[in-house]
Amino acid sequence: MEQLLAAAGLLGVAAITPGPNNLVILHAAGTAGVRRALPMIAGVVLGGLLLLAVTALGAAAVFAALPPLRRWTAVAGALYLAWLGASLCVAALSPRPGPTPTPRLPAGALGLIGFQFLNPKSWLLVLTVFAAMPATAAHDYLLLSAMFVLIPAPCLLLWATLGASLARWLARRPAARRGVDVASGALLLACALLLLI
Repeated sequence: MEQLLAAAGLLGVAAITPGPNNLVILHAAGTAGVRRALPMIAGVVLGGLLLLAVTALGAAAVFAALPPLRRWTAVAGALYLAWLGASLCVAALSPRPGPTPTPRLPAGALGLIGFQFLNPKSWLLVLTVFAAMPATAAHDYLLLSAMFVLIPAPCLLLWATLGASLARWLARRPAARRGVDVASGALLLACALLLLI
């Protein structure tokens, strides 16, 4: 029971705190609304489940046996996050009349499923939860799978609702909108840097 609570607590804290997934969902819901963000939320959840399956099938052992692979995977993911963050900052700060152009963030369910494989925080979370609650039987895998759906989905929905509410407020304040985009880009850059450290 203690392992279950530890894994659920870790998953809950990781799912609700700012990170690449939350920022992409926040931005997507702020741009297109909560309804348009729902497939992206599904993509994050499905991507997490797919990472869990890959880990259960041996990725955890491969990463443990080959530390350079883990390091290069983290570097590739952090570079991608840094590119997203820098693109968001540059787009927000570029002096163009009219609406601020939006960089190409991962979109749709498939885009966010793939994003999980480039997101070092997702890998770190799955590997840590799997280590905290090792699965030895089918019911263990079912329990982990349920946790990876029931905990992140409401957290991401909360971020989407926040993004949509914030977008309504920012619609009449273009300077504040640019500030939020710069702050979001800077947070993605900070996530990339922290994940490399």
